[in-house]
Amino acid sequence: MYRPRVIPVLLLRNLGLVKSIKFKKYKYIGDPINAVKIFNDLEADELVFLDINASKEKRCIDLSFVEQVGSEANMPFGVGGGITNIKQIKQILNAGAEKIILNSGAAQSLDLIKDASLSFGSSTVSVAIDVFSSKFKKEKVYIHGGNKRTKWDPVTYAKKLEDSGAGEILINSINNDGMMNGYDIELIKKISKNVTIPVIACGGAGSLDDFRTALRDGYASAVAAGSYFVFHGPRRAVLINYPSKVELESLYKL
Repeated sequence: MYRPRVIPVLLLRNLGLVKSIKFKKYKYIGDPINAVKIFNDLEADELVFLDINASKEKRCIDLSFVEQVGSEANMPFGVGGGITNIKQIKQILNAGAEKIILNSGAAQSLDLIKDASLSFGSSTVSVAIDVFSSKFKKEKVYIHGGNKRTKWDPVTYAKKLEDSGAGEILINSINNDGMMNGYDIELIKKISKNVTIPVIACGGAGSLDDFRTALRDGYASAVAAGSYFVFHGPRRAVLINYPSKVELESLYKL
């Protein structure tokens, strides 16, 4: 029986592991390679690493780091951060990543998605959409770590990504990021209903019930989170964790 993927999303800042709240208030969590080893033991489905400073600093995620993860990880992993050309994508895939996650690079040139999909296959190309909703409920796509607003509304943009050859979409709510109060289900639902490629829900998960709601009511194909996998308890003590097999199996029953 099909079980949806459950994916930790790990943020890198100066090659350290950090976690944010609404793309601000970054807290240092620890060494990312140590986290990979723990997720190996916990048998995570997949990992995503995002270098949150790369685009702003006009550089690509560090290749030696990707190689380190590739030598340690027992599960598939994807990486993102400052990817702007085919050469970088080839190097990242050769370093051991299963897929690349585009964000700012995709928004600045949809041709990058087309070229990457034709060169390496759409299954290797994921695009992260970071969405901020203003107090007037006007949703826009943001890039550069949530610092730069684009002209796109998320649904129109998601359709363009699919048409350009993206293999999946990681939809992330900036408003809900790090809050652990649940996903933006309406946002996830809108994206899922308007594209045919897999949609990964991200931003706000704090419990298994949040996963179930995103899958059942948001029609997400998979679920991802950050804080849920690195914090424990009301004081948000740092503890790398992952659901047990029994808990994961409960996601079958939506």
